[in-house]
Amino acid sequence: MDSYAVHFFYGQTADSRGHQFSYGGAIISETFINEQIRDKEIRVIGADGEQLGIMTPRDAMKLAEEAGIDLVKIAPTAKPPVCKLVDYGKYRYELARKDKEAKKKQHTVEVKEVRLSPNIDTNDLNTKSAAARKFITKGDRVKVTLRFRGREMAHVSNSRHILDDFAQALTDIAVVEKTPKMEGRSMTMFLAKRQ
Repeated sequence: MDSYAVHFFYGQTADSRGHQFSYGGAIISETFINEQIRDKEIRVIGADGEQLGIMTPRDAMKLAEEAGIDLVKIAPTAKPPVCKLVDYGKYRYELARKDKEAKKKQHTVEVKEVRLSPNIDTNDLNTKSAAARKFITKGDRVKVTLRFRGREMAHVSNSRHILDDFAQALTDIAVVEKTPKMEGRSMTMFLAKRQ
């Protein structure tokens, strides 16, 4: 059989290098456990975290079987690779839990857009600034776009004060990240949360 021969175990497929695949071909896990570890020698860490030294995978498997747990490769790129004696089910659960915690703490900053026109009414401007305030307090950046149509392009320089007033209304929670700049038929400005 060649090196890409397919073996079946745990209800999934894997090639002889130990990569586990779903039937669609996407990798489910690259974690090597027990008999899948085929290195000449490995550094072994005990279940309670103590260093057991460098040994062959066969010797490490004997230790794992005596303890009634699994041998899991936790650092495949180290020289020699590092394996730990753990309950594989608990190990996977802990990894999934840590990953979930990390995702909870992670906040992706989105860019929300607020569109204005040169002849905007004061009440409309207040409504738009309230919406921008809500976005900024959530931690998002706000792109404020002043759009010009037809003859309004002749009064671009007179309309910049609208963006300045908008930024001034949010000065307590926001800073101007990018000053107003013309882009085609629009003048844009970016606001971000004050640190």
